Amino acid sequence: MTYIVNDNCIACKYTDCVEVCPVDCFYEGENMLVIHPDECIDCGVCEPECPADAIRPDTEPDMEKWVEFNRKYSEMWPVIITKKDPLPGAEDMDGKPGKLDLFSEAPGEGG
Repeated sequence: MTYIVNDNCIACKYTDCVEVCPVDCFYEGENMLVIHPDECIDCGVCEPECPADAIRPDTEPDMEKWVEFNRKYSEMWPVIITKKDPLPGAEDMDGKPGKLDLFSEAPGEGG
């Protein structure tokens, strides 16, 4: 089992989760984070830290597409281990449906 980040993170990019991760398996894109599924140790400490409820276990229904999504971008983006400010307007975007249309493949700064 692993945890994944889903589209609830897009345009919010809260980073509370990265500070509690004991294996540094979060990677930063321009407007969201992902978890490397092969590095995640299934400890679960990140899940309750996410204000947007964007971190989910891969055992939930229809998660395989998110496992592959997280794998793809974690291999392209830099690791992030330091908490940063959320994106401007994150509170307004939190919980909005259809955010996958806003997704950017561009990497973040990492750090």
